[in-house]
Amino acid sequence: MMWKEKYKIGVPLIDQQHEELFNRVSDFIQTVRQEGAWEAKLETIKATMAFMQEYVVVHFDEEEVYQAQINYPDLENHKQAHAKFKEAVNGYVNRLDQEGYSEELMQEFGGKLMAWLIMHVAATDQKIGEYVEAQGGKIE
Repeated sequence: MMWKEKYKIGVPLIDQQHEELFNRVSDFIQTVRQEGAWEAKLETIKATMAFMQEYVVVHFDEEEVYQAQINYPDLENHKQAHAKFKEAVNGYVNRLDQEGYSEELMQEFGGKLMAWLIMHVAATDQKIGEYVEAQGGKIE
């Protein structure tokens, strides 16, 4: 599953970050599914996990700041969606610490990440773009 132009909301910073998230998650899923020794893949997987934890927070914070700047009416709900996603990522991080980096757990995590990204970026975040347009066009 890769980034599609139709996911753009028309706000360059957010679109750029979304594209990066999609690329990382796609790479992650490909790495998990690749043939080869699990140990050899673990380093990439752990690096992706660390990236997701950091980048998701940075992206969400910037997206929320932007929404506040444009007086986005649905900001509170959006913040709650972000908080739930952060919790889910941290939940997987804790499970990995406790249960180890099993292939099964990694596939489950990759699937959840991609499903959430598509739902959030393709649906929830599109409303930000629609709101911006309704206010009379691009707000940078």
